[in-house]
Amino acid sequence: MIRRPIPSALAVSLAGLIALAAGACATAPAAPAVDLTPPPPRPYDAKTQLEYGNPPPRAPRY
Repeated sequence: MIRRPIPSALAVSLAGLIALAAGACATAPAAPAVDLTPPPPRPYDAKTQLEYGNPPPRAPRY
């Protein structure tokens, strides 16, 4: 009569381990989409507009 609680505790612990394993295998939420658009160009200051005109020439690409 004393052996009855032991298999019940064993069954509960095995069910807990199975639930824990299933939770560990669950997929993670998807990462947010990455915005690949470049930032807008900076406005030109007054000195640059006076020296180079409006808009100034593009900088050389090396």
